Amino acid sequence: MLGCAIGLGQAAQAPAQTPAGEGEAAKSFEVPRVDGEPVVDGVLDEELWSRAVLIDDLHQINPIEYAAPSQLSEIRLYYDDDALYVAARLWDSESDRITAQVLRQGEGLGNEDQFAIIIDPYLDRRSGYRFQVNPNGVRWDALYQNTTNLESNWEGIWRAAATQDEQGWNAEMAIPFKTLSFNPNTTEWGINFERSIQRNDETLGWVSRNRELNPGVAGTATGLAGLEQGRGLDIVPSVTARGERFFGGSSRSDSNLEPSLDIFYKFTPSLNGALTLNTDFSATEVDDRQVNLTRFNLFFPEKRDFFLQDADIFEFGRIGTGGFNRPGSGQGSRESGNPAIPRAAAQNGRPFFSRTLGLSRAGRPVDIEYGGKLSGRAGRWNVGALAIRQDEFEAVDATDIFVGRLTANVLNESTVGVVVTDGDPHSNLDSTLLGTDFRYRNSRLPGGGLLESELWYQQTDTEGVTAKDRAFGYGISVPNAVGWRGTLSSRHIEENFDPAVGFVNRTGIRDYALDFGYRMQINGPVLRSWYVGYDGYLVERLDTGAVESGVDSLRLSFNNNTRDAAFSRLIATREVLLEEFVIHAAPDGSKRVVIPPGDYTFNEFLLGVQTGNQRRFAGRVNVRRGDFYTGKRTSAGLNVAWRPSRHFTLQAGYTVNNIDLPEGEFTVRLSQLRAEIVFSSTLSWVNLMQYDNVAESVGFNSRLHWIPEAGREGFIVINHNLSDFDRNDSFHSTSADISIKFNHTWRF
Repeated sequence: MLGCAIGLGQAAQAPAQTPAGEGEAAKSFEVPRVDGEPVVDGVLDEELWSRAVLIDDLHQINPIEYAAPSQLSEIRLYYDDDALYVAARLWDSESDRITAQVLRQGEGLGNEDQFAIIIDPYLDRRSGYRFQVNPNGVRWDALYQNTTNLESNWEGIWRAAATQDEQGWNAEMAIPFKTLSFNPNTTEWGINFERSIQRNDETLGWVSRNRELNPGVAGTATGLAGLEQGRGLDIVPSVTARGERFFGGSSRSDSNLEPSLDIFYKFTPSLNGALTLNTDFSATEVDDRQVNLTRFNLFFPEKRDFFLQDADIFEFGRIGTGGFNRPGSGQGSRESGNPAIPRAAAQNGRPFFSRTLGLSRAGRPVDIEYGGKLSGRAGRWNVGALAIRQDEFEAVDATDIFVGRLTANVLNESTVGVVVTDGDPHSNLDSTLLGTDFRYRNSRLPGGGLLESELWYQQTDTEGVTAKDRAFGYGISVPNAVGWRGTLSSRHIEENFDPAVGFVNRTGIRDYALDFGYRMQINGPVLRSWYVGYDGYLVERLDTGAVESGVDSLRLSFNNNTRDAAFSRLIATREVLLEEFVIHAAPDGSKRVVIPPGDYTFNEFLLGVQTGNQRRFAGRVNVRRGDFYTGKRTSAGLNVAWRPSRHFTLQAGYTVNNIDLPEGEFTVRLSQLRAEIVFSSTLSWVNLMQYDNVAESVGFNSRLHWIPEAGREGFIVINHNLSDFDRNDSFHSTSADISIKFNHTWRF
């Protein structure tokens, strides 16, 4: 095995690293071209690897940036006409403590020991790919959006394997150039590497700054010439057999066999086209249920593969993904973001949100007859275009939808762009949107500091509406990893602003968000860091300038060296109701709790603890208690996970809100039980049961997933829904369906 002659003691003798800003960003190496493809099995015994370039100068990112790592890492790379090959020998002096609990392909690896490579084929320092593997050989991949944010629902076709031994573990990857978009006229790519060691919460990297590791903070790989993408054609036929049954007075059954076809074509290595016919989304994972005790709509993320390809190009204004527009965890354990901003409010004003397509407002599937997409890059320009033909449903005619996005890279890390949308998937009205945005980023401030800001403007043209249809916003953020950090933003959304293919849940308002705090890195024998800060969110009505909502909170959290945390928040809330607010209503109309108009202020306190999720038994518990409108609220959340082996995981979650108001008492409960049985890295069975007592319904989803290799998949998906119509704890079936789907990718 390559590298075995290096003694484990050498890991402690790694040289000290160059301080931030003094050469880290200038790191580079040449990738050799070597004829021959390795067997991707994680063994690393081929002679080919001896001719690969060797990278062994990783340093700590956490806990102490630029300190010597506790373990040695050796990374080798080479390429041929068709792929980039990566091998990593990851030494570990305590190999019996390696964290490798995930065996199911596609599951997140954030709590695993893992190795990742980040590549930026355009060398624009703004976008890229992340390919990651754990000691079980489980793959995980993502697209970088807005430099720092990951779109983890993207799935590329590549191969990986891993093996473990008494001295550590090996990782081996083959990343086909057919999977990537790149500029064939340049031989230089941005590149970086990351390794995580979970037992001591240690992160290693090749290039870092301000504890960041992303396309904007990376080195350079040179010598990548003559790369082949074949004809650049992927044909993905699939067939779905589906049967469904509806119970009750109008009981009926139905079954069908539906073929569908997706075609992906690279017009150039950097310009991608996609065509979908009779699109089928039956194998998409179900949404997690959410509890809504506000007056405004909730936000559910996109999970459908077709819309996730090159999704980063369609992002606008960093709405919902940037530091100042991003909500916190909602409980205060995550130090980044602002937990005073409701999650849906953070997304307010998005010009394009793909879940408006192929779904009714109630969330029911709507057929997409066909669709096409063009996305890619040319020089400093980034282009995206999406055209969809949606079938008729209910009273809405068949609709043509278009979304276009064009951005230009300016300065070192910034972009300026425009967006246009046309069509309304939920009505027969004509609707158009135009918008422009400027996103500034500078990660090279003195001392390793970081500065981000945004400025954006949008206007909609909706049939029958002639005024008050604009939205604009700005923000500035200093999201430093250690020391002082702060963010400030504001959005102005007029009452008739209506992005028909976007997301808006609150109009006629101007909001302000502010958060600032200080993170102290201690690196003691037990305690790793603590954070104290302020989070605020204010919403004003545009017509009167009066306050509509406001949240002020103080936050304190502690983290130890094994990823356990304790957190607390003191929260002051103000809600001004101009009309009655129906906060609770039974589905059968038997009970309604209505809060009358008024100006309400109330204070609450939140306290919680969580363990590191790398543990075999991990959990999180939080309690929130205090005033709530005219009465009291006590809420609690509990999430636990048990992983006795990599073949089985049991997770349970329970959230309860006890509301005691003069207008009425009620309790809202949400329960979730998830069981994963992983037979091998290619075959898994995931079962999810969800219950909430507002709808008094139970949903069961079971997915058997077979993935013999990337690009080939088979699913058996069963859904069964039950409801307690008369609320006597007797549940009756309302609907059930089963889908069997297979797809295969042919590459040319």
